[in-house]
Amino acid sequence: MASDRHTKRRWSPLRASALLACGAVLASGCASMPDSGEVHRVDASQRADADAQVRVFGVPPRAGEQPNDIVKGFLEATTSDEADFKTARLYLTKEASRSWKPFSKTTVLEDGPVPRTDRPAGERLDRSATAELSGKQIATVDRKQAYKPGEGTYTTTVHLTKVGKEWRIDAPPEGLVLGESDFERIYRSVNKYYFAETGGDEKAPGAQKEVLVADPVYLRRRIDPLTSTVKALLKGPTNWLDRVVGTQFPRGTEVVDDTLSLDDSNGLRVRLNDRGATVGPRQCDRMAAQLLYTVQDQASAKISRVELARGDGSELCVLNPGEAAAYAPAGLKNHTEHQYFIDAEHRLASLSDGSDEPSRVEGPFGDGSVELSSVGVDRSERFAAGVSLDRRSLYVAPMSSGAERGDAKLHSTADSEKDALTAPSWDGNGNLWIADRDPDGQRLLRLSAGSGKPQEVVVPALGKGRIEGLRVSSDGVRLALLVTRNGHTSLELGRVERSARDPGKPQLSVNDLLSVAPQLEHVKAASWAGSSRLVVVGTEAGGVQQLQYVETDGSSSNTPTLPGINGVRAVAASEDENKPLIAHSSDGIVRLPLDANWKLVTEKGAAPVYPG
Repeated sequence: MASDRHTKRRWSPLRASALLACGAVLASGCASMPDSGEVHRVDASQRADADAQVRVFGVPPRAGEQPNDIVKGFLEATTSDEADFKTARLYLTKEASRSWKPFSKTTVLEDGPVPRTDRPAGERLDRSATAELSGKQIATVDRKQAYKPGEGTYTTTVHLTKVGKEWRIDAPPEGLVLGESDFERIYRSVNKYYFAETGGDEKAPGAQKEVLVADPVYLRRRIDPLTSTVKALLKGPTNWLDRVVGTQFPRGTEVVDDTLSLDDSNGLRVRLNDRGATVGPRQCDRMAAQLLYTVQDQASAKISRVELARGDGSELCVLNPGEAAAYAPAGLKNHTEHQYFIDAEHRLASLSDGSDEPSRVEGPFGDGSVELSSVGVDRSERFAAGVSLDRRSLYVAPMSSGAERGDAKLHSTADSEKDALTAPSWDGNGNLWIADRDPDGQRLLRLSAGSGKPQEVVVPALGKGRIEGLRVSSDGVRLALLVTRNGHTSLELGRVERSARDPGKPQLSVNDLLSVAPQLEHVKAASWAGSSRLVVVGTEAGGVQQLQYVETDGSSSNTPTLPGINGVRAVAASEDENKPLIAHSSDGIVRLPLDANWKLVTEKGAAPVYPG
């Protein structure tokens, strides 16, 4: 069953003080604008209906307003579309305005902050007052604009003092405090791109040496989105991803121009300060590639080229999309043509985009040399890794006529099938990942180039949890895990780190596990479905099964609703978002083309996968 989380959102109970004006981007909808009249308070629900057509501006404090009204007015003004929070600062004392840093932290509450003014014992209300803000916290955004889900009770105090005859806030809350609906209206998720750092241990043929990794952040929608996106990229990766990616921009690089825009041919020209201008042609091309993929997420049209220039306007380099493709996210470099699944005879079958008729693959996994319970197809679609029907043996073999199965690469000694091997997964460098769930020796393993000796990967934060399934990203630096703890299975994202102590034998670990779908109590399956997006099958506490998209940072921004489907046991997606989903449901193997509904492929089959 599909679920649209956005239908559950509610606007903040605060009544917004706002001046609403027709957006300049509208082709119609405002025949004229009144040139007189009062500024009225507009209910938040009215703002929701008019969201796409208005810009929201705060209302300054009025003479004689009491402390509770001042706090409400300040909170409402922080939800405006002003770049510098000029109106919100009018509610602060001069000293508080100078020290207040609105982007040091953003706290997101389910229904918005609720202020309550109390007078502590001994406090004189004629000169000093204290207001308490409280609400149910659902997430935070740090100073690098990284989103992190986390539920809890939020409580803080706001102190006010008299400035002349008027109340003003001299101790505001840290950063911004927003209701969820206001946060969604004001902010948009944007992928910044940085180069994967894989520690030099990639030896497989066709390994991706220079590949971009998506780093999602939240930026304000209407405040010069193109310029703010470029500046966010130059600040560097978020703290969680920083250890496994790098930027080609020299430290201290800044944009010279105050505002950036596309020219008439959709080209972007960015002038850099001296720190960013002292680079060679190859490094400049990599910098331009980072920019192109990052700004494309914000631009309303296809970027035709990115030009980097010195402060005096002289050219550093120019890169077009065709040239930038050499650095594309790994999942977009390999254009897969097939989906795969295990047929009724436990053999590997393939399904092409343009056909509804599956066919068995060539080689030992299609000819019955080994009966399969699950499979992983490498991203070149030349090799496959198959787990035997009893889930105790792993085989790797070519998908070509006459190829032999060979000996098992890995064997589990678990007593029960449910405690044996998970389905395997390939990264874009040709390395194979799998977990052995044996209670007497649980292990996460990686086989270098798909054929090397299984190497154990340490997961410090796993604790007593058990890995039920895994999917590695094409870049090889992020690993999605299904982890069971205390009877609940969650989707968690880990960062793959390589130790430099011995480059010939890298020490691997998966660190800082993040809960990606915290609203789901039981996750049954997950698959990468974009550079920073996964598709997940799971249930909320006491709820019914859901099939939905989630972002790698745990948010649910810009996620389309999926058509309902019954009894999903497994799902597969491509990191190319234009490819159809494929799932194992109670009806059989089904496929979801773009802008269509689920279509039955075959009534018998299991374990659908895309290469990866």
